[in-house]
Amino acid sequence: MSRPTHVLGISAFFHDSAAALLRDGELVAAAQEERFSRVKHDARLPVHAIDWCLHHGGVGRDGIDAVVFYEKPLTTFVRLLRTYMKVGVRGFPSFRRAIPLWMRQKLWIPYEIENGLRSLGYESPKVWFTEHHESHAASAFYPSPFEDAAILTFDGVGEWATSSIGRGEGAEVTLLEQLDYPHSLGMLYSAFTYFCGFRVNSGEYKLMGLAPYGTPRYADTIRGELLDLRDDGSFTLNLSYFDYLRGLTMTNERFADLFGGPPRRPETELTEREMDLAASVQAVTEEVVLAMARRARERTGERKACLAGGVALNCVANGELLRAGVFDELWIQPAAGDAGGAIGAAYLGWHRMLGNDRPPPVDGRDAMGGAYLGPSFDSDE
Repeated sequence: MSRPTHVLGISAFFHDSAAALLRDGELVAAAQEERFSRVKHDARLPVHAIDWCLHHGGVGRDGIDAVVFYEKPLTTFVRLLRTYMKVGVRGFPSFRRAIPLWMRQKLWIPYEIENGLRSLGYESPKVWFTEHHESHAASAFYPSPFEDAAILTFDGVGEWATSSIGRGEGAEVTLLEQLDYPHSLGMLYSAFTYFCGFRVNSGEYKLMGLAPYGTPRYADTIRGELLDLRDDGSFTLNLSYFDYLRGLTMTNERFADLFGGPPRRPETELTEREMDLAASVQAVTEEVVLAMARRARERTGERKACLAGGVALNCVANGELLRAGVFDELWIQPAAGDAGGAIGAAYLGWHRMLGNDRPPPVDGRDAMGGAYLGPSFDSDE
């Protein structure tokens, strides 16, 4: 009797590192490193999450058949270099801060993973790489209860893509269109997160929660000055208001002048301005999501859709999309952010790299069986 085939998916080295394990195509374990390390948004190689997943899955020392990393770091590095070349000397402080980490670690991810697995007592097979938004798309479609569906992904940025429209059919996930950096819905939302005094890549949920307390009185300003939304769901940002290309802050003085003063300092009192800014960018975000969804419906012809990427964690926008009736059914990856990229990477390893078919969903149930795929504890513990 042959042993099971195990595929390990890994996301790491940006934020919310995680691991996921497939056994013969079934998702049997997934965990985020911060749950073990107690470091919020831990970005390090998720050795604790990897160790738990492999032990939980009963994987032997030489039992890992494939390791798949959720993005292509060399492509991301090229984007960084081109961006720094574009902004010139203004980006040097950020360049000086970022490049040593790339040279020391991020350009050597296969070795980091191999060394990490060896330290845990496992042999490492060849490490494969997928594109960031392919990992998001795979995490949305493969575990979904749909045989075929449109796929929408949107976040800050992957390698180049910041959002994508794709289609899933059987064992195939295909990205059909994408919007590239620096034009990004996630970056727009994070810019307002920063301006309202919250931490980027952490406090976006606070901005979403703040939105109902305000009125969207700045929405027309955002539409008129910051964002040019086209009928097909694509858009461009007016980069003269943003500073994230240089890498140190999200917005600049021109942005502050447009919205009545400097950014709120963290932990200071929230004012009506911040509440109204939150309501405004939330309203615009929902408009962009709906426009992208209509384009996805038109492009794919599908009546069902799957969502992933950090912006898909915006449950208010998801609710608006559901109520708008653009699609008959939606399925949203619970770990829609970068942690879920480990799940998508593992599925791509199983279906694309190893060439396995995808069985039809059973009785309309998804393949995750809920989001509780990590360690559990009883009342005594």
